[in-house]
Amino acid sequence: MVNMKNIADDFPILAQKINGHRFVYLDSAATSMRPNYVLDRIDAFYKSSAANPHRGLYALAERATAAYEDARATVARFVGADADEVIFTRNASESLNLIMYCYARRNLARGDSVVIPISEHHSNLVPWQVAALATGAELRYMYIDKETCSIPDSEIERKIDKTTKIVAFAHVSNVLGSRFPVEKLVARARRVGAVTVLDAAQSVPHFHVDFHALGVDFAAFSAHKMYGPMGVGVLYGRRELLEKMPPFLFGGDMIEYVREQDADFAAPPHKFEAGTQNAGGAVGLAAAVKYIESLGWDNIESRETALMRRLMSGLAEQKRVSVIGSPDPAAERYGVVSFNIDGVHSHDAATILDSFGIAIRAGAHCAHPLLDYLGVKNGCRASLGVYNTERDIDRLLECIPLVRRKLGYGD
Repeated sequence: MVNMKNIADDFPILAQKINGHRFVYLDSAATSMRPNYVLDRIDAFYKSSAANPHRGLYALAERATAAYEDARATVARFVGADADEVIFTRNASESLNLIMYCYARRNLARGDSVVIPISEHHSNLVPWQVAALATGAELRYMYIDKETCSIPDSEIERKIDKTTKIVAFAHVSNVLGSRFPVEKLVARARRVGAVTVLDAAQSVPHFHVDFHALGVDFAAFSAHKMYGPMGVGVLYGRRELLEKMPPFLFGGDMIEYVREQDADFAAPPHKFEAGTQNAGGAVGLAAAVKYIESLGWDNIESRETALMRRLMSGLAEQKRVSVIGSPDPAAERYGVVSFNIDGVHSHDAATILDSFGIAIRAGAHCAHPLLDYLGVKNGCRASLGVYNTERDIDRLLECIPLVRRKLGYGD
């Protein structure tokens, strides 16, 4: 039985003090911290196996190749995919750009549409703007219900129609914490013959995700949001789609043979992994997967659900706080709540909270169209990881009223 109470001890960075206070880290939706288990395995790779995968026939190169491909197999199993459907990239943003350049720009034309929710992170929005401008396709938005922060069935049925070729959507909103109806979106897209793209960056750290079971055609996520290193991400794609797509980048290790005037490219996934890859990052991502699995999804979900409800209940009791999205403490949220403090810019709030050792995110959260739609200019965001505790939540709730006092308000 895993002792979830002491999980923070696995993360050495959390032991430090910030501005003389105990460190409370509440920005895991931006990037999570890394446990010793992950750090040790990255360190071991660079100390024992740091040669170039797929290049050499000597012992270190063969160890590096085995470690890199074992990492791919581990990640594939974790997200319910086959190993040759998993491509290592720098991050989820690069994965989504790869889909846009190598699939969307070759398959969209004037008269077609791409459909996304208004709530998308810029990484799953701006690439579709670029694709639409390049091809003459229409970029169409599904608008969420402002009360429930869900996508109404009517929006799904009306916006995804026979002109639609691509439907792209987040699994969980990075601003609202809402979990969107993947099954409904996939079913509607299939009905009209559209391809689906899932941004899973905010879901894979919080609950089990199976891409084959969900039926999505493409998906993207990043290691650094799920207790892994920065600089490595994943693109999942259905094999038959990847086989038809051209490479994203060109160079070493993505070719079968090169002649003076042309070349034969390797099969997926290697076709999309030009040059020296972040093998240490892949090893770190695989270690993060194993760390998550060692904790168990039931333990992770029950812990994070309890913390989120405690946070939402506490915010509901604050006199000068407004939650962005549904304020209902019982509403289903995954790892994220965004809010504002009356009369205080989010940047000032974050700076003052940092003086108490509390790290939150402030600003527009890479979601300008969503905030414009909601009539909000910016906001504070607290986001959870497995290392957070009731004490962390209570500390944030205790310090929020101090923000206004620091700025000279009487209450």
